[in-house]
Amino acid sequence: MSLLEVDDIEVRYGAIRAIKGISFHVDEGEVVALLGANGAGKTTTQKTVSGMMRPSLGEIRYDGQRIDGLPAHELIHLGICHVPEGRRVFPMMTVRENLEMGAFRFKRPDPQILARVFELFPRLQERIGQHAGTLSGGEQQMLAIGRALMGKPRLLLLDEPSMGLAPLIVRQIFSIVKQINSEGVTVLIVEQNAAQALALADRGYVLETGELVLSGTGQELLSDDRVRAAYLGEEISS
Repeated sequence: MSLLEVDDIEVRYGAIRAIKGISFHVDEGEVVALLGANGAGKTTTQKTVSGMMRPSLGEIRYDGQRIDGLPAHELIHLGICHVPEGRRVFPMMTVRENLEMGAFRFKRPDPQILARVFELFPRLQERIGQHAGTLSGGEQQMLAIGRALMGKPRLLLLDEPSMGLAPLIVRQIFSIVKQINSEGVTVLIVEQNAAQALALADRGYVLETGELVLSGTGQELLSDDRVRAAYLGEEISS
């Protein structure tokens, strides 16, 4: 069953059509990757799914309910949590306070969820009283994902989780995303690190200038000559 259905959406910035009538779906329990170069429309698509932007045309359905007219804070109550590009932690708040902000839709943070976040990210427990702005980039990314998990997501949107991070930290982040998915959280990931994303993903879509140009399983896209040439830096002999 499709948890998320995006049907022929168009998104504009003024007169510019940033997204040009794309359709895709994410099934319950999947990891789905959105790939593409800078400016392809990946982040705009994800922001539209999470309610930060609205489509000018088309429909978005989540668990059978139309959501394209709902604001972001209402979608959080439905179980859609978004980890935006650039982490966006609250720098003057502590790690604990940032995590508690992720649970704002509940009367109080769930101690079991907090304990699970610390199991996934032990470094956060070590830094629990530290201001988020003093954390390393990798620690801030861990905090941003942990904060989203405090909201008990059913659908987790991740925008460029590997951006600016050392290869070792990138591998850790992707390993943890795989664990999160194995525990029942559906994931829609926007990522320029195509090799890591497709190795993780059940399926993927490739965007170019606001249009979907390719789709397939993770393994199909990893072996596609166009993907290998454009996103994996491989030279394909004719």
